[in-house]
Amino acid sequence: MAEGPDIARIASLIGDPARSNMLLALLGGQALTATELAGAAGVTLQTASSHLSKLEEGGLLAQRKQGRHRYFALADGHVGAMIESLMSFSATRGHLRHRAGPKEPELRKARICYDHLAGDYGVRMLDSLIAQGAIRAEDEALTLTGEGESLLVGQGLDIGSLRAKRRPLCRACLDWSERRTHLAGALGAALLSHFLERGHARRVEESRIIRFSPDGERRFLAMFPAAD
Repeated sequence: MAEGPDIARIASLIGDPARSNMLLALLGGQALTATELAGAAGVTLQTASSHLSKLEEGGLLAQRKQGRHRYFALADGHVGAMIESLMSFSATRGHLRHRAGPKEPELRKARICYDHLAGDYGVRMLDSLIAQGAIRAEDEALTLTGEGESLLVGQGLDIGSLRAKRRPLCRACLDWSERRTHLAGALGAALLSHFLERGHARRVEESRIIRFSPDGERRFLAMFPAAD
């Protein structure tokens, strides 16, 4: 028997169509009930409960309780990054199951990936921060520079509190639609929250689309000019 991480178990958990649909439904970062996830997976509530137990045991989901209600969410950002990377890999191999529709351009432009910005705007943000010297990229390792900290503090972000978190400050996440890297980690999440809390953007209901207001888009493009 080969030693090391058991990728077969994780692959089998994700490989079931119903469970993969549940994970995709949770990629937007919201906690959902078993009933909601049963609907996303197209299975009965009893079958959904069995799938959810397996995903939780496998470390892919975390359960949250609020009163008598139970909600399920991705266990952490690593699970979201893994799913997004699998989506990107599947797209490069031509394994696509969606049909182009009116919402697809918006989904590719800006969307939420677990808790950070993805799509064209997510990639642009990271490229711009690197070009401005705010983030140093060495292969897949991303590091916030002193210049970057000053820049973002000036925009109202509390970098000190982000550094105190247990999660990495900056992390690379492979974007499925752009097939390039966008910014995840505590900083990526804080930047998306920054846009949402100030009303520069909002999340479209029942969708992963992030829609910027005209003023918010101008501010975003000014803050993150296109890299040369």
